[in-house]
Amino acid sequence: MRGISLLLIGAMLASCTAAAEQPIRSARGQQAYQTLIAGKAARPEISCMPSYNASDMTVIDGRTLAFRRGTGTVFLVHLTPGCEMVSGPGPYALLSKEVGSSGLCRGDIQQVIDTMSRINAGSCTIGAIVPYVRPGA
Repeated sequence: MRGISLLLIGAMLASCTAAAEQPIRSARGQQAYQTLIAGKAARPEISCMPSYNASDMTVIDGRTLAFRRGTGTVFLVHLTPGCEMVSGPGPYALLSKEVGSSGLCRGDIQQVIDTMSRINAGSCTIGAIVPYVRPGA
């Protein structure tokens, strides 16, 4: 009888961990997203994005960043919850902590810093990196 109770409790807990919620994207963010991936096809997820340039970063929403490499490739970086403030109004910047690598990798810690007070306003990790490539590139 105790085994059945444990199974029921486990089933209830599993039902609470439904699929990850999708970020809410503003009209401006949706337009930026569509513009960046226009004419490109998604490739399989990669674990690390080597040699990125932070000045080529676009914040799509609080859970999605895009990095352009040339004109043919865009890397969409999906963040776990906690960094949503980076897309909002205010003096926020994303600080990346890389350990032992030369690029962004799945699991790397990201922090949102209030640039006025220099206080940590949130943190998250990189969940997935999806390259979008122009066919023939």
